[in-house]
Amino acid sequence: MPVTLRSCFLLLVVILVCLARWSTFLHFLPPLSSALPALCTVGAVQIEAACSLCDPHLASSSALCPLFLVAGPIIFDPFINQDTGFSYERRDELGLRGLLPPAKQSLNTQVLRALYQLRSKATPLEKHVYLASLRQTNTRLYYATILAQKEEILPLIYTPTVGEACQKFSHIYRRPEGLSISLEDKGKIASIVDNWPVPAGSPRIAVITDGSRILGLGDLGWNGQGISIGKLSLYVAGAGIHPRATLPIVVDLGTNNKKMLEDPLYLGLRRERASTEEYVEFMDEVMEALHTKYPNLIIQFEDFTSENAFRFLERYQDRYPMFNDDIQGTGSVILAGFTNAARIASKESGRPLHDHRILMAGAGSAAVGVGKQLMSFFTRQGLTEDEARERIWITDSKGMVTKDRGDRLPEHKVFFARDDNSGHQFKELADIIDYVKPTAILGLSTVKGTFDETVIRKMGSLNQRPIIFPLSNPTDNSECTFEEAVQFTEGRVLFAAGSPFPEIEASASPTGKKMIPGQGNNFLVFPGIGLCAALCKAGRVTTEMITESALALSDALNDEERAEGRLYPNTERIREISRDIAVRCIQMANKQGVARDGGYTASMDQEQLRDWVQAGVESFEYEEVDGLNGGVGSACTL
Repeated sequence: MPVTLRSCFLLLVVILVCLARWSTFLHFLPPLSSALPALCTVGAVQIEAACSLCDPHLASSSALCPLFLVAGPIIFDPFINQDTGFSYERRDELGLRGLLPPAKQSLNTQVLRALYQLRSKATPLEKHVYLASLRQTNTRLYYATILAQKEEILPLIYTPTVGEACQKFSHIYRRPEGLSISLEDKGKIASIVDNWPVPAGSPRIAVITDGSRILGLGDLGWNGQGISIGKLSLYVAGAGIHPRATLPIVVDLGTNNKKMLEDPLYLGLRRERASTEEYVEFMDEVMEALHTKYPNLIIQFEDFTSENAFRFLERYQDRYPMFNDDIQGTGSVILAGFTNAARIASKESGRPLHDHRILMAGAGSAAVGVGKQLMSFFTRQGLTEDEARERIWITDSKGMVTKDRGDRLPEHKVFFARDDNSGHQFKELADIIDYVKPTAILGLSTVKGTFDETVIRKMGSLNQRPIIFPLSNPTDNSECTFEEAVQFTEGRVLFAAGSPFPEIEASASPTGKKMIPGQGNNFLVFPGIGLCAALCKAGRVTTEMITESALALSDALNDEERAEGRLYPNTERIREISRDIAVRCIQMANKQGVARDGGYTASMDQEQLRDWVQAGVESFEYEEVDGLNGGVGSACTL
């Protein structure tokens, strides 16, 4: 191309980039700029680098510096930035020489620096904020750091630290991530979805929350966005889904949290929550807009109130590829842990598996979801559905849930309400234990200390190996600690919690052996469910697929983990676990006819499917071509 013509063409491209970016608010990539990489390559500089997502200078200034139209956006786009990882050749090609320190460093060395900086922070919240900053700066380094130290970092990006982060999310906010769709946007939601920048294909997994019931912390309004972001970080770390294939969403319908409404830094709508009718109408528009734009998008509902969680699950599960993690994900992971615990308890006591009796402290969406999943444990032992339901009791703040208690029960509680209590009503948990004589108690009450010494000792007196699962998050809401459960059962407890607890060393253990607490965290299951649905393009996420995920998780324990008395596999193996869950769920999706991949996965045997799923996950190594072209790296199947 002649120099003059080449110069004119370059000028035209730069003008187009400037116009496109000028129309962008807070560095969001418009459709025009996302189309530019296909136009040309000028020298060695990819035009896409001039169209990156994340130039903070353009968010705060109207000045368009040429530096930030070429080299700057590469450095400031977290998806393509490699920082000191760029080779000298690439620095020359991209105009980066002199803009970076002289050292060329490997990803491993960068991880060491990130860990050094992380460990210099004093509190878990400060560490959470640092990790968020790293995610917004260098995405691959962020996930490589997580994968290098999963046990240390997972509690910082999700439970228990994410609870405090959400409470203070408007205070620690630095830059936008994901979609924020408010009631003020009603009637315009399709155009808002169109605003989402997708330079390398459509998102495949979204997490959506209304912030109304964040963990055990209640209504946090818009601040719930921290949950969507955190959950999707786990999808990426746990299943290898590419970060660009994820979409965090918060729907803001107001908040009834007076503290939020009075906080001058609060970033959400300053109004009370919408009425049910307005709420449903709004959510219908949201779901239709998302599905129209991205028909293969898997939508995970997260932390809605119990009433709305069940309402929207029932309303949408047969219309869209979606699931509710609080109801179905929690049910799956607890079914897996309970299955392993029941096998151990029955082996030692001789009690038949179908004879277990489960008492659940809590009657919200998670509790009822868990109960319904646990019914499948009993039906697999040969019981009918009615017989399976009779093996489960639930309690709420008023005591044991019965049909003749005298109060009006919410619809979701009616399913497990007892009618065989002969008129007896029980308020205190200890009295309910005396009446039910459970082999297992599961805590989903969000009330710290619900399983006190009296309750734990009663369980120990009734059972050779009592099953005690305090599942409420975060740690401050847990019904009891691992140490308490071990102490008051003389080390006989089969334990799993929703949040992490420290191990008990052999020297302090009543058994003389190191005791490892189980953590029934949904992180063990939902990445695999999402990976399955994304890979086979599932039109629905069925109950049978959720149950299959639980069975796959239960089977995931290896010999070493069983010998240690674990109820769940080590999270260090989360990629392997997620792959195996995805394989089993894809097979179930094909069996039920909900896979929409044109029969591609149905033609594979299990080994072929494992290899195919493994090949489709992101490794988070720097890639000279795909990384700079904004491609999805090895996650091409997504």
